[in-house]
Amino acid sequence: MPRFRRRAGALALGACIVAGVGLLGAPSASSHGYTDTPISRQKLCANKTVSDCGPIQWEPQSVEGFKGFPANGPADGAICSGGHGEFAQLDDPRGGTWPTTKVTSGQSYGFRWQFTANHSTTDFKYYVTKNGWDPTRPLTRASLDPQPFLTVAYNGARPAMTTVHQGVMPGGKTGRHMILAVWTVNDTPMAFYSCSDVQF
Repeated sequence: MPRFRRRAGALALGACIVAGVGLLGAPSASSHGYTDTPISRQKLCANKTVSDCGPIQWEPQSVEGFKGFPANGPADGAICSGGHGEFAQLDDPRGGTWPTTKVTSGQSYGFRWQFTANHSTTDFKYYVTKNGWDPTRPLTRASLDPQPFLTVAYNGARPAMTTVHQGVMPGGKTGRHMILAVWTVNDTPMAFYSCSDVQF
């Protein structure tokens, strides 16, 4: 009986070690965030302004995809969800009816991020759709101006839990557009994606 107990204890200890290794090898969920100014689609879902959002309503901070946008990262048509099928409601244009934030071309603007966990950061980049963009279709790279209108370098520093980037809204824009904010994490292969519908 004592031998059996020792063996059972060793098996249990081995199982715990294996489980621990599995947990250590799992992808990190330590860095999360989203934009709330201008309000992002995931925040509109989280605050129940928009319904039928699926699981993103409970975790608006989790739109994480591979970094390197636009050369890499989520596929066209799945940019707003970060390439996560479970967050596909963010890619659905809903006939161009997502609520918008009113902005003015060329105005000074504070782009605000909220973090549930911050992380060593490479930079934040902000893109905007081209004039003539069709808001009834999912976002693609071809829909965006090729260069970000605002880049904020962090060089490995961590942003504050609430962070505002002061910038200028892109010039020459009228009507409905989308702003794509990309937060590139410095010490993982990942970035976070946040889509905000705006009305110039």
